[in-house]
Amino acid sequence: MSDLAFAGVAAQADKVRRKDVSARELTELYLARAEAHSELGAYLHLEPEGALTRAGAIDRALAEGGDPGPLAGVPIALKDILVTEGMTTTAGSKILDGWVPPYDGTAVERLRRAGAVILGKLNMDEFAMGSSGENSSRAVCKNPWDPQRVPGGSSGGSAAAVAAGLCAASLGTDTGGSIRQPASFCGIVGLRPTYGRVSRYGVVAFASSFDQVGPLARTTEDAALLLETIAGPDPRDATSIDAPVPRYRDALNGGAKGLTIGIPDEFSAEHLGTGFDPEVERAVDEARRVLEREGAAVRSISLPHSRYALPTYYLLAPAEASSNLARYDGVRYGRRDAEPGAGLGAVYGETRGRNFGPEVKRRIMLGTYALRSGYYDAYYLKAQKVRSLIARDFARAFEDVDLVLSPTAPTPAFPIGSRADSPLDMYMADVLTLSCNLAGLPGISVPCGFTQNGLPIGMQMLAPALGEETLLRAASAYERASGIAGARPPEVFHG
Repeated sequence: MSDLAFAGVAAQADKVRRKDVSARELTELYLARAEAHSELGAYLHLEPEGALTRAGAIDRALAEGGDPGPLAGVPIALKDILVTEGMTTTAGSKILDGWVPPYDGTAVERLRRAGAVILGKLNMDEFAMGSSGENSSRAVCKNPWDPQRVPGGSSGGSAAAVAAGLCAASLGTDTGGSIRQPASFCGIVGLRPTYGRVSRYGVVAFASSFDQVGPLARTTEDAALLLETIAGPDPRDATSIDAPVPRYRDALNGGAKGLTIGIPDEFSAEHLGTGFDPEVERAVDEARRVLEREGAAVRSISLPHSRYALPTYYLLAPAEASSNLARYDGVRYGRRDAEPGAGLGAVYGETRGRNFGPEVKRRIMLGTYALRSGYYDAYYLKAQKVRSLIARDFARAFEDVDLVLSPTAPTPAFPIGSRADSPLDMYMADVLTLSCNLAGLPGISVPCGFTQNGLPIGMQMLAPALGEETLLRAASAYERASGIAGARPPEVFHG
Protein backbone atom coordinates (compact mmCIF):
# COMPACT_ATOMS: atom_id res chain seq x y z
CA MET A 1 0.00 0.00 0.00
CA SER A 2 2.90 2.40 0.60
CA ASP A 3 3.65 2.45 -3.14
CA LEU A 4 0.06 3.56 -3.73
CA ALA A 5 0.73 6.70 -1.67
CA PHE A 6 3.15 7.84 -4.38
CA ALA A 7 0.98 6.86 -7.34
CA GLY A 8 -0.50 9.51 -9.60
CA VAL A 9 -3.85 11.17 -9.02
CA ALA A 10 -5.33 9.79 -12.24
CA ALA A 11 -4.02 6.30 -11.44
CA GLN A 12 -5.54 6.39 -7.96
CA ALA A 13 -8.91 7.54 -9.27
CA ASP A 14 -8.87 4.71 -11.83
CA LYS A 15 -8.11 2.16 -9.11
CA VAL A 16 -10.98 3.43 -6.99
CA ARG A 17 -13.38 3.35 -9.95
CA ARG A 18 -12.27 -0.22 -10.82
CA LYS A 19 -12.64 -1.12 -7.12
CA ASP A 20 -9.03 -2.31 -6.93
CA VAL A 21 -8.88 -0.19 -3.79
CA SER A 22 -11.67 1.56 -1.94
CA ALA A 23 -11.76 5.29 -1.35
CA ARG A 24 -11.86 4.50 2.38
CA GLU A 25 -8.69 2.37 2.20
CA LEU A 26 -6.90 5.10 0.27
CA THR A 27 -8.02 7.74 2.77
CA GLU A 28 -6.97 5.61 5.73
CA LEU A 29 -3.55 5.13 4.12
CA TYR A 30 -2.90 8.85 3.88
CA LEU A 31 -4.33 9.64 7.31
CA ALA A 32 -2.01 7.04 8.83
CA ARG A 33 0.99 8.43 6.95
CA ALA A 34 0.16 11.98 7.98
CA GLU A 35 0.03 10.91 11.64
CA ALA A 36 3.20 8.83 11.36
CA HIS A 37 5.18 11.74 9.89
CA SER A 38 3.74 14.57 11.92
CA GLU A 39 7.30 15.65 12.78
CA LEU A 40 7.47 17.28 9.34
CA GLY A 41 4.91 19.86 10.40
CA ALA A 42 3.18 19.63 7.01
CA TYR A 43 -0.38 19.58 8.39
CA LEU A 44 -2.01 22.16 10.59
CA HIS A 45 -5.30 20.31 10.81
CA LEU A 46 -6.40 16.79 9.87
CA GLU A 47 -10.09 16.01 9.40
CA PRO A 48 -10.24 12.19 9.68
CA GLU A 49 -13.95 11.89 10.47
CA GLY A 50 -15.04 14.11 7.59
CA ALA A 51 -12.58 12.51 5.17
CA LEU A 52 -13.66 8.98 6.01
CA THR A 53 -17.34 9.92 5.78
CA ARG A 54 -16.73 11.41 2.34
CA ALA A 55 -14.72 8.35 1.23
CA GLY A 56 -17.53 6.05 2.37
CA ALA A 57 -20.06 8.04 0.35
CA ILE A 58 -17.90 7.68 -2.76
CA ASP A 59 -17.59 3.92 -2.27
CA ARG A 60 -21.37 3.62 -1.90
CA ALA A 61 -21.93 5.70 -5.05
CA LEU A 62 -19.61 3.39 -7.00
CA ALA A 63 -21.33 0.29 -5.61
CA GLU A 64 -24.63 1.68 -6.91
CA GLY A 65 -23.18 2.24 -10.39
CA GLY A 66 -22.56 5.97 -10.09
CA ASP A 67 -19.49 7.94 -11.16
CA PRO A 68 -18.25 10.30 -8.42
CA GLY A 69 -16.11 12.23 -10.90
CA PRO A 70 -12.59 12.41 -12.35
CA LEU A 71 -10.99 12.59 -8.88
CA ALA A 72 -13.08 9.74 -7.48
CA GLY A 73 -11.85 9.04 -3.96
CA VAL A 74 -8.47 10.75 -4.35
CA PRO A 75 -7.28 12.23 -1.01
CA ILE A 76 -6.15 15.83 -1.44
CA ALA A 77 -5.05 18.37 1.16
CA LEU A 78 -5.29 22.15 1.04
CA LYS A 79 -3.11 25.07 1.97
CA ASP A 80 -4.76 26.60 5.00
CA ILE A 81 -5.49 29.80 3.11
CA LEU A 82 -8.42 28.18 1.25
CA VAL A 83 -11.66 28.41 3.22
CA THR A 84 -13.47 25.14 3.87
CA GLU A 85 -17.00 24.69 5.15
CA GLY A 86 -17.00 23.18 8.62
CA MET A 87 -13.20 22.85 8.70
CA THR A 88 -10.82 25.15 10.55
CA THR A 89 -9.07 27.78 8.43
CA THR A 90 -6.33 29.92 9.98
CA ALA A 91 -4.02 31.08 7.16
CA GLY A 92 -1.18 30.02 9.45
CA SER A 93 -2.01 32.82 11.90
CA LYS A 94 -3.07 32.86 15.54
CA ILE A 95 -5.39 35.73 14.75
CA LEU A 96 -7.74 33.28 13.02
CA ASP A 97 -7.53 30.61 15.72
CA GLY A 98 -10.73 28.61 15.85
CA TRP A 99 -12.34 30.12 12.76
CA VAL A 100 -14.56 27.60 10.99
CA PRO A 101 -15.88 29.04 7.71
CA PRO A 102 -19.55 28.56 6.77
CA TYR A 103 -18.75 27.95 3.08
CA ASP A 104 -16.24 26.43 0.66
CA GLY A 105 -14.08 28.51 -1.66
CA THR A 106 -14.70 27.91 -5.36
CA ALA A 107 -11.59 25.78 -5.92
CA VAL A 108 -12.50 23.59 -2.93
CA GLU A 109 -16.09 23.32 -4.11
CA ARG A 110 -14.91 22.14 -7.54
CA LEU A 111 -12.57 19.53 -6.01
CA ARG A 112 -15.42 18.09 -3.96
CA ARG A 113 -17.71 18.07 -6.98
CA ALA A 114 -15.05 16.07 -8.90
CA GLY A 115 -15.02 13.41 -6.19
CA ALA A 116 -11.94 14.41 -4.16
CA VAL A 117 -11.62 13.59 -0.46
CA ILE A 118 -10.28 16.54 1.56
CA LEU A 119 -7.89 15.27 4.23
CA GLY A 120 -7.19 18.53 6.03
CA LYS A 121 -5.30 21.82 5.96
CA LEU A 122 -1.60 22.30 5.32
CA ASN A 123 1.01 24.45 7.01
CA MET A 124 2.03 27.78 5.50
CA ASP A 125 3.78 31.04 6.22
CA GLU A 126 1.37 33.32 8.06
CA PHE A 127 -1.05 34.96 5.63
CA ALA A 128 1.17 33.58 2.82
CA MET A 129 3.98 35.98 3.72
CA GLY A 130 7.23 34.08 3.54
CA SER A 131 9.60 32.09 1.37
CA SER A 132 10.57 29.28 3.73
CA GLY A 133 7.68 27.88 5.78
CA GLU A 134 9.29 29.30 8.94
CA ASN A 135 6.71 32.05 9.48
CA SER A 136 3.82 29.81 10.49
CA SER A 137 2.39 30.67 13.89
CA ARG A 138 2.10 26.94 14.70
CA ALA A 139 5.29 25.12 13.75
CA VAL A 140 8.15 25.32 11.30
CA CYS A 141 7.50 23.05 8.34
CA LYS A 142 10.41 20.81 7.28
CA ASN A 143 11.65 19.53 3.94
CA PRO A 144 11.21 15.74 3.55
CA TRP A 145 14.46 15.51 1.55
CA ASP A 146 16.35 16.95 4.53
CA PRO A 147 14.39 17.87 7.68
CA GLN A 148 17.12 20.34 8.65
CA ARG A 149 16.13 22.44 5.63
CA VAL A 150 13.11 24.52 4.70
CA PRO A 151 10.45 23.28 2.26
CA GLY A 152 10.06 26.75 0.76
CA GLY A 153 7.10 29.03 1.09
CA SER A 154 4.57 30.16 1.49
CA SER A 155 2.98 26.87 0.32
CA GLY A 156 5.64 24.86 2.16
CA GLY A 157 3.24 22.46 3.81
CA SER A 158 1.54 21.78 0.49
CA ALA A 159 4.84 20.88 -1.18
CA ALA A 160 6.20 18.86 1.74
CA ALA A 161 3.01 16.80 2.08
CA VAL A 162 2.98 15.84 -1.61
CA ALA A 163 6.70 15.04 -1.68
CA ALA A 164 6.48 12.84 1.44
CA GLY A 165 3.37 10.97 0.26
CA LEU A 166 1.10 12.45 2.93
CA CYS A 167 -1.56 13.32 0.34
CA ALA A 168 -2.00 12.53 -3.34
CA ALA A 169 -1.79 16.19 -4.36
CA SER A 170 -2.51 19.60 -2.90
CA LEU A 171 -3.60 23.12 -3.72
CA GLY A 172 -1.54 26.17 -2.84
CA THR A 173 -1.50 29.83 -3.73
CA ASP A 174 1.19 31.69 -5.63
CA THR A 175 1.57 35.41 -4.92
CA GLY A 176 5.27 35.84 -5.68
CA GLY A 177 6.35 32.27 -6.36
CA SER A 178 4.71 30.50 -3.44
CA ILE A 179 3.73 27.41 -5.45
CA ARG A 180 6.73 27.14 -7.76
CA GLN A 181 9.53 27.81 -5.27
CA PRO A 182 8.45 25.19 -2.67
CA ALA A 183 7.78 22.75 -5.51
CA SER A 184 11.39 23.27 -6.57
CA PHE A 185 12.73 22.81 -3.04
CA CYS A 186 10.69 19.61 -2.51
CA GLY A 187 11.20 17.99 -5.93
CA ILE A 188 7.62 18.07 -7.23
CA VAL A 189 5.59 19.88 -9.91
CA GLY A 190 4.04 23.24 -9.04
CA LEU A 191 1.80 25.15 -11.45
CA ARG A 192 0.75 28.78 -11.11
CA PRO A 193 -2.07 29.44 -13.62
CA THR A 194 -2.69 32.72 -15.42
CA TYR A 195 -4.05 35.36 -13.07
CA GLY A 196 -7.82 34.90 -13.08
CA ARG A 197 -7.75 31.38 -14.53
CA VAL A 198 -8.78 29.95 -11.15
CA SER A 199 -11.26 31.78 -8.95
CA ARG A 200 -9.93 33.49 -5.83
CA TYR A 201 -13.32 33.33 -4.14
CA GLY A 202 -12.71 31.77 -0.76
CA VAL A 203 -9.00 32.58 -0.59
CA VAL A 204 -7.84 34.56 2.45
CA ALA A 205 -6.33 37.55 0.68
CA PHE A 206 -2.68 38.57 0.83
CA ALA A 207 -2.22 40.70 -2.29
CA SER A 208 -5.33 40.57 -4.44
CA SER A 209 -3.77 41.50 -7.79
CA PHE A 210 -1.11 38.76 -7.39
CA ASP A 211 -2.74 35.82 -5.56
CA GLN A 212 -3.55 32.75 -7.66
CA VAL A 213 -4.63 29.23 -6.69
CA GLY A 214 -2.82 26.34 -8.32
CA PRO A 215 -1.91 22.64 -7.95
CA LEU A 216 1.15 20.95 -6.47
CA ALA A 217 1.55 17.37 -7.61
CA ARG A 218 4.05 14.63 -8.37
CA THR A 219 3.71 14.79 -12.17
CA THR A 220 2.56 17.12 -14.92
CA GLU A 221 -0.36 14.78 -15.65
CA ASP A 222 -1.61 15.23 -12.10
CA ALA A 223 -1.16 19.01 -12.33
CA ALA A 224 -3.08 19.07 -15.62
CA LEU A 225 -5.96 17.04 -14.19
CA LEU A 226 -6.23 19.25 -11.13
CA LEU A 227 -6.13 22.42 -13.22
CA GLU A 228 -8.94 21.08 -15.42
CA THR A 229 -10.94 20.55 -12.25
CA ILE A 230 -10.50 23.94 -10.56
CA ALA A 231 -10.15 26.36 -13.52
CA GLY A 232 -12.95 28.35 -15.10
CA PRO A 233 -15.00 31.51 -14.70
CA ASP A 234 -16.77 32.26 -11.45
CA PRO A 235 -19.45 34.95 -11.08
CA ARG A 236 -18.39 35.36 -7.44
CA ASP A 237 -14.91 36.54 -8.50
CA ALA A 238 -14.91 39.62 -10.74
CA THR A 239 -11.27 38.97 -11.70
CA SER A 240 -11.87 35.44 -13.00
CA ILE A 241 -11.40 34.99 -16.75
CA ASP A 242 -14.52 34.20 -18.77
CA ALA A 243 -13.00 31.62 -21.10
CA PRO A 244 -13.61 27.91 -21.66
CA VAL A 245 -11.29 25.46 -19.91
CA PRO A 246 -9.32 23.19 -22.25
CA ARG A 247 -8.73 19.53 -21.52
CA TYR A 248 -5.17 20.19 -20.42
CA ARG A 249 -4.22 16.51 -20.42
CA ASP A 250 -4.57 16.50 -24.21
CA ALA A 251 -1.52 18.78 -24.39
CA LEU A 252 0.76 16.34 -22.57
CA ASN A 253 1.71 14.30 -25.63
CA GLY A 254 2.49 17.24 -27.90
CA GLY A 255 6.25 16.96 -27.40
CA ALA A 256 8.82 19.75 -27.49
CA LYS A 257 9.41 19.71 -31.23
CA GLY A 258 8.54 23.04 -32.83
CA LEU A 259 8.69 25.04 -29.58
CA THR A 260 11.00 28.00 -29.23
CA ILE A 261 12.33 28.57 -25.74
CA GLY A 262 13.84 31.84 -24.55
CA ILE A 263 16.62 32.00 -21.97
CA PRO A 264 16.61 35.44 -20.28
CA ASP A 265 20.03 37.02 -19.84
CA GLU A 266 18.80 38.66 -16.65
CA PHE A 267 17.99 35.31 -14.96
CA SER A 268 21.60 34.12 -15.01
CA ALA A 269 24.34 33.94 -12.38
CA GLU A 270 26.19 36.68 -14.26
CA HIS A 271 23.36 39.14 -13.65
CA LEU A 272 22.22 37.90 -10.23
CA GLY A 273 25.74 37.74 -8.82
CA THR A 274 26.53 36.03 -5.53
CA GLY A 275 23.97 33.65 -4.13
CA PHE A 276 23.39 31.76 -7.39
CA ASP A 277 24.29 28.13 -6.78
CA PRO A 278 26.45 26.66 -9.59
CA GLU A 279 24.79 23.25 -9.17
CA VAL A 280 21.43 24.85 -9.93
CA GLU A 281 22.85 26.54 -13.02
CA ARG A 282 24.36 23.29 -14.30
CA ALA A 283 21.15 21.29 -13.73
CA VAL A 284 18.97 23.80 -15.58
CA ASP A 285 21.50 24.05 -18.40
CA GLU A 286 21.35 20.26 -18.79
CA ALA A 287 17.55 20.45 -18.81
CA ARG A 288 17.77 22.98 -21.63
CA ARG A 289 19.92 20.53 -23.60
CA VAL A 290 17.35 17.77 -23.01
CA LEU A 291 14.63 19.97 -24.48
CA GLU A 292 16.85 20.77 -27.46
CA ARG A 293 17.38 17.04 -28.06
CA GLU A 294 13.59 16.68 -27.95
CA GLY A 295 13.28 19.16 -30.81
CA ALA A 296 12.90 22.56 -29.14
CA ALA A 297 14.80 25.59 -30.43
CA VAL A 298 16.55 27.71 -27.81
CA ARG A 299 17.58 31.35 -28.02
CA SER A 300 18.71 34.11 -25.71
CA ILE A 301 16.27 36.88 -24.86
CA SER A 302 16.27 39.98 -22.69
CA LEU A 303 13.74 40.99 -20.05
CA PRO A 304 15.46 44.25 -19.09
CA HIS A 305 13.06 45.43 -16.42
CA SER A 306 12.96 42.10 -14.58
CA ARG A 307 15.99 43.29 -12.59
CA TYR A 308 13.56 45.60 -10.79
CA ALA A 309 11.07 42.83 -9.97
CA LEU A 310 12.20 42.39 -6.38
CA PRO A 311 11.79 46.02 -5.21
CA THR A 312 8.65 46.42 -7.33
CA TYR A 313 7.00 43.39 -5.77
CA TYR A 314 7.99 44.38 -2.25
CA LEU A 315 6.33 47.75 -2.70
CA LEU A 316 3.13 46.60 -4.37
CA ALA A 317 2.36 43.34 -2.56
CA PRO A 318 2.87 44.78 0.95
CA ALA A 319 0.72 47.79 -0.02
CA GLU A 320 -2.12 45.44 -0.93
CA ALA A 321 -1.50 43.39 2.22
CA SER A 322 -1.68 46.54 4.31
CA SER A 323 -5.14 47.19 2.92
CA ASN A 324 -6.36 43.57 3.05
CA LEU A 325 -5.18 42.80 6.57
CA ALA A 326 -6.50 46.04 8.02
CA ARG A 327 -9.91 44.35 8.13
CA TYR A 328 -8.78 42.26 11.10
CA ASP A 329 -8.11 45.00 13.59
CA GLY A 330 -7.87 48.48 12.18
CA VAL A 331 -4.72 50.54 11.88
CA ARG A 332 -2.86 50.08 15.18
CA TYR A 333 0.24 47.89 15.35
CA GLY A 334 1.29 46.29 18.61
CA ARG A 335 -0.22 48.77 21.04
CA ARG A 336 -0.46 47.30 24.53
CA ASP A 337 -1.35 50.32 26.65
CA ALA A 338 -5.07 50.53 25.95
CA GLU A 339 -7.13 51.63 28.93
CA PRO A 340 -10.55 50.14 29.65
CA GLY A 341 -13.12 51.94 27.56
CA ALA A 342 -10.47 53.28 25.17
CA GLY A 343 -12.42 51.98 22.17
CA LEU A 344 -12.25 49.08 19.75
CA GLY A 345 -9.25 50.44 17.86
CA ALA A 346 -7.04 50.21 20.94
CA VAL A 347 -8.31 46.76 21.85
CA TYR A 348 -7.82 45.48 18.32
CA GLY A 349 -4.38 47.03 18.24
CA GLU A 350 -3.45 44.93 21.26
CA THR A 351 -4.73 41.85 19.41
CA ARG A 352 -2.50 42.58 16.44
CA GLY A 353 0.55 43.10 18.62
CA ARG A 354 -0.03 39.77 20.31
CA ASN A 355 -1.00 37.72 17.28
CA PHE A 356 0.57 38.91 14.04
CA GLY A 357 4.07 37.55 13.52
CA PRO A 358 7.11 39.72 12.71
CA GLU A 359 7.09 39.09 8.95
CA VAL A 360 3.43 40.06 8.61
CA LYS A 361 4.01 43.21 10.66
CA ARG A 362 7.09 44.05 8.59
CA ARG A 363 5.16 43.83 5.34
CA ILE A 364 2.15 45.73 6.67
CA MET A 365 4.45 48.54 7.75
CA LEU A 366 6.25 48.55 4.38
CA GLY A 367 2.92 48.71 2.56
CA THR A 368 1.47 51.38 4.81
CA TYR A 369 4.58 53.51 4.31
CA ALA A 370 4.38 53.16 0.52
CA LEU A 371 0.73 54.29 0.53
CA ARG A 372 1.22 57.32 2.79
CA SER A 373 0.39 60.74 1.47
CA GLY A 374 3.57 62.24 0.09
CA TYR A 375 5.12 58.84 -0.63
CA TYR A 376 2.42 57.34 -2.87
CA ASP A 377 3.75 58.88 -6.09
CA ALA A 378 7.40 58.26 -5.25
CA TYR A 379 6.95 54.59 -4.36
CA TYR A 380 3.61 52.93 -5.08
CA LEU A 381 2.80 54.71 -8.34
CA LYS A 382 6.34 54.32 -9.66
CA ALA A 383 6.25 50.62 -8.82
CA GLN A 384 3.01 50.25 -10.79
CA LYS A 385 4.70 51.82 -13.79
CA VAL A 386 7.62 49.38 -13.53
CA ARG A 387 5.12 46.53 -13.27
CA SER A 388 3.71 47.61 -16.63
CA LEU A 389 7.20 47.69 -18.12
CA ILE A 390 7.90 44.16 -16.88
CA ALA A 391 4.66 42.93 -18.48
CA ARG A 392 5.62 44.72 -21.70
CA ASP A 393 9.02 43.00 -21.74
CA PHE A 394 7.32 39.62 -21.59
CA ALA A 395 4.83 40.56 -24.31
CA ARG A 396 7.69 41.50 -26.63
CA ALA A 397 9.62 38.33 -25.80
CA PHE A 398 6.60 36.15 -26.54
CA GLU A 399 6.44 37.57 -30.05
CA ASP A 400 9.56 35.49 -30.74
CA VAL A 401 9.45 32.59 -28.27
CA ASP A 402 6.80 30.23 -26.93
CA LEU A 403 8.25 29.83 -23.44
CA VAL A 404 10.77 31.39 -21.10
CA LEU A 405 13.05 29.00 -19.19
CA SER A 406 15.10 29.62 -16.04
CA PRO A 407 15.89 28.08 -12.67
CA THR A 408 12.93 28.29 -10.30
CA ALA A 409 15.12 29.46 -7.43
CA PRO A 410 18.78 30.49 -7.35
CA THR A 411 19.60 27.84 -4.72
CA PRO A 412 18.26 24.53 -3.45
CA ALA A 413 16.51 24.43 -0.08
CA PHE A 414 18.51 26.27 2.57
CA PRO A 415 18.94 25.31 6.25
CA ILE A 416 16.20 26.23 8.69
CA GLY A 417 17.10 29.45 10.46
CA SER A 418 19.93 30.39 8.11
CA ARG A 419 18.11 33.44 6.71
CA ALA A 420 15.88 34.29 9.64
CA ASP A 421 17.86 37.41 10.55
CA SER A 422 18.22 38.70 6.98
CA PRO A 423 14.89 39.58 5.31
CA LEU A 424 16.61 40.61 2.08
CA ASP A 425 18.40 37.26 1.77
CA MET A 426 15.05 35.58 2.40
CA TYR A 427 13.35 37.67 -0.27
CA MET A 428 16.08 36.72 -2.77
CA ALA A 429 14.75 33.14 -2.68
CA ASP A 430 11.89 34.41 -4.90
CA VAL A 431 13.93 36.65 -7.18
CA LEU A 432 13.35 34.42 -10.24
CA THR A 433 9.63 33.84 -9.70
CA LEU A 434 8.39 37.39 -9.00
CA SER A 435 8.30 38.68 -12.60
CA CYS A 436 5.71 36.06 -13.53
CA ASN A 437 3.31 37.33 -10.87
CA LEU A 438 3.90 40.98 -11.71
CA ALA A 439 2.92 40.22 -15.31
CA GLY A 440 0.01 37.89 -14.40
CA LEU A 441 1.48 35.00 -16.40
CA PRO A 442 1.29 31.23 -15.93
CA GLY A 443 4.40 29.41 -14.74
CA ILE A 444 5.42 25.89 -13.83
CA SER A 445 8.27 24.38 -11.84
CA VAL A 446 9.37 20.83 -12.66
CA PRO A 447 12.15 18.79 -11.06
CA CYS A 448 15.32 18.83 -13.16
CA GLY A 449 17.99 17.23 -11.00
CA PHE A 450 19.66 17.00 -7.62
CA THR A 451 22.65 18.52 -5.89
CA GLN A 452 25.56 16.36 -4.76
CA ASN A 453 23.89 16.35 -1.33
CA GLY A 454 20.68 14.95 -2.80
CA LEU A 455 18.59 18.12 -2.70
CA PRO A 456 16.04 18.68 -5.49
CA ILE A 457 16.52 21.38 -8.12
CA GLY A 458 13.62 22.88 -10.07
CA MET A 459 13.35 24.36 -13.55
CA GLN A 460 10.81 27.12 -14.22
CA MET A 461 8.98 27.72 -17.47
CA LEU A 462 6.75 30.73 -18.15
CA ALA A 463 4.20 31.21 -20.94
CA PRO A 464 1.93 33.97 -22.27
CA ALA A 465 -1.43 34.49 -20.57
CA LEU A 466 -3.64 31.38 -20.92
CA GLY A 467 -0.60 29.46 -22.17
CA GLU A 468 -0.95 26.60 -19.67
CA GLU A 469 -1.29 24.04 -22.48
CA THR A 470 2.11 25.01 -23.85
CA LEU A 471 3.65 24.89 -20.38
CA LEU A 472 2.27 21.42 -19.73
CA ARG A 473 3.29 20.21 -23.18
CA ALA A 474 6.92 21.25 -22.68
CA ALA A 475 7.04 20.10 -19.05
CA SER A 476 5.65 16.70 -19.96
CA ALA A 477 8.13 16.31 -22.82
CA TYR A 478 10.99 17.06 -20.46
CA GLU A 479 9.54 14.79 -17.77
CA ARG A 480 9.43 11.81 -20.13
CA ALA A 481 12.87 12.43 -21.56
CA SER A 482 14.63 12.98 -18.23
CA GLY A 483 12.87 10.42 -16.04
CA ILE A 484 13.43 12.66 -12.99
CA ALA A 485 9.82 13.37 -12.02
CA GLY A 486 8.21 11.34 -9.27
CA ALA A 487 11.40 10.69 -7.27
CA ARG A 488 10.76 9.87 -3.62
CA PRO A 489 12.54 11.48 -0.70
CA PRO A 490 14.65 9.36 1.73
CA GLU A 491 13.68 5.86 2.83
CA VAL A 492 11.90 6.99 5.99
CA PHE A 493 8.93 8.06 3.86
CA HIS A 494 8.78 4.91 1.72
CA GLY A 495 7.13 2.56 4.17
